[in-house]
Amino acid sequence: MERGRPVGELDPRYSSEGAAALDWERARSLLVAAEVFWLSTVRPDGRPHVAPLLAVWLDDALYFCTGPSERKAANLAANPHCVLTTGCNSLGRGLDLVVEGEAVRLADDAALRFVAASFETKYGAPWRFDVADGFFRSGGGTAVVYRLAPATVFGFSRGEEYGQTRWRFR
Repeated sequence: MERGRPVGELDPRYSSEGAAALDWERARSLLVAAEVFWLSTVRPDGRPHVAPLLAVWLDDALYFCTGPSERKAANLAANPHCVLTTGCNSLGRGLDLVVEGEAVRLADDAALRFVAASFETKYGAPWRFDVADGFFRSGGGTAVVYRLAPATVFGFSRGEEYGQTRWRFR
């Protein structure tokens, strides 16, 4: 269920003269289509940790997974605040998105089956997961699944006009 369309606020300090705030639908479309995201978490000692991963946008949130013994899972267990970013590495064009929020573990098997089907639809058969006992299972391994509902999303557009848009969620 969509929580509604947040209104974008342009920050003129980081935007070209005459730039306009981006429409949320453009940002949401990029979150749906993006293949690679970067997850930023904080280690228990305060040092940052960043790692690439796959994610799917469903029901106004990003879903991602990681092994239960990986650094990402340990960091999120200690501090669920995190950031997922995606975008383009080109200076002269593109849109980068920074999604801030709290990652919440998803352990309901019915919900996990829906998310697993979405991963396979988006990324293909190599990303097919079985679901059992609150985990994704594949190739003998298990993965913990998280839901990141955005608190704030920043959009950084580049090209003929540069702009920084912020969307806040309640």
